[in-house]
Amino acid sequence: MNFVEELRWRGMLQDIMPGTEELLNKEQVAGYIGFDPTGDSLHVGHLTQIMTLIHFQHAGHKPIALVGGATGMIGDPSFKSAERNLLDEATLKHNVASLKNQLVKFLEFGEGETDAKMVNNYDWFKDFSFLEFIRDVGKLITVNYMMAKDSVKKRLEGENGLSFTEFSYQLIQGYDFYYLWKNHGCKVQMGGSDQWGNIVTGSEIVRRQEQGTVFGLTTQLIKKSDGQKFGKTESGAVWLDAKKTSPYKYYQFWLNATDDDAKNWIKIFTLKPKEEIDAIIAEHDQAPHMRLVQKALAKDITIRTHSEQDYETAVKTSEFLFGNGTLDFLSNLDHEAVLEVFDGVPQFEIAKDKLAAGINILDLLAVDSQVFPSKGEARKMLQGGGVSLNREKLNDIEMTVNTDQLINNKYLIVQRGKKNYYLITVH
Repeated sequence: MNFVEELRWRGMLQDIMPGTEELLNKEQVAGYIGFDPTGDSLHVGHLTQIMTLIHFQHAGHKPIALVGGATGMIGDPSFKSAERNLLDEATLKHNVASLKNQLVKFLEFGEGETDAKMVNNYDWFKDFSFLEFIRDVGKLITVNYMMAKDSVKKRLEGENGLSFTEFSYQLIQGYDFYYLWKNHGCKVQMGGSDQWGNIVTGSEIVRRQEQGTVFGLTTQLIKKSDGQKFGKTESGAVWLDAKKTSPYKYYQFWLNATDDDAKNWIKIFTLKPKEEIDAIIAEHDQAPHMRLVQKALAKDITIRTHSEQDYETAVKTSEFLFGNGTLDFLSNLDHEAVLEVFDGVPQFEIAKDKLAAGINILDLLAVDSQVFPSKGEARKMLQGGGVSLNREKLNDIEMTVNTDQLINNKYLIVQRGKKNYYLITVH
């Protein structure tokens, strides 16, 4: 199956220039996708483009990941409602290095014919003067042509308008395509559906500057089945950086997908072949409550983004919080990761020397913490078998708790009833 056919059956392909598929079937081609370094981490919204580059490489072509150190200083206005804040050079340099470290997890980099290559457009724009740019590039594209772009029209009709800085963006990105064609033999540009106008502009610059021919294609905008934006949650974006979105929360994002979304996303965000996906979906439909598609999707993408160990820890965390799992997973987590796991769970602190002296269980639950509003309620629940400490059910109201019970020498996990957890930390 060729690259374009792969994108088609996975439901990823949106627009494609005439001749693109024929070119890719005829020869080994270099193609690129641009990533905007406005932050120091990619998020799941970037995954469609990352997967596109992976499929491109697997089809025997050479993927080029362009990190826009120069264009990141401007911000792409395509279908945005307002101008982005401009970033200073030091911040951009940090962001570019961070994105590079993330992309290395997904693509095979090196010097071979099909090895991925990373480029930064700041390298060719830093010494390009404004006068040289408007003389050599600005003359190639008319204002009429640029104004006709839907993304430009939308901004001009909006309340905020469009600055000249942003208006020039399509020329700058278009020149990227020309530069990569001229210096790296890059014949194809790919991107999200919002990039079609910029890709076409780049092909025009190549044609008008040197009568060259280049090609392009875009992928579909991924949305949830309910029409909401993909990759957004109540707490914000879902990042690929484990410090911004923990592997557990990342795993949960995919695990909590609806059946319709999971059946679409397993095609887009995994490399599983059609036959395997069809089999997983068929098995899922026999017992939807088992959520087999969601589990297969979450496992695949969590391992690819993070690691096998992070995936296993995420599963054990889920089993603990939502099932009957053990607390073993906590031994692999640092303090920040533990706090992430128990995000939203009531948390209390106790002095270590006080715990070392021993605290009666009723005092621990109703005085030193507020697991219960009173010792009377704590006593009643304990005697009824409704309280667990570190997964062990308690019923002895005379029990003394001390540092011997600490997990990782730092935590006590109290469970009240089936679903109410409390984290007690010693300091």
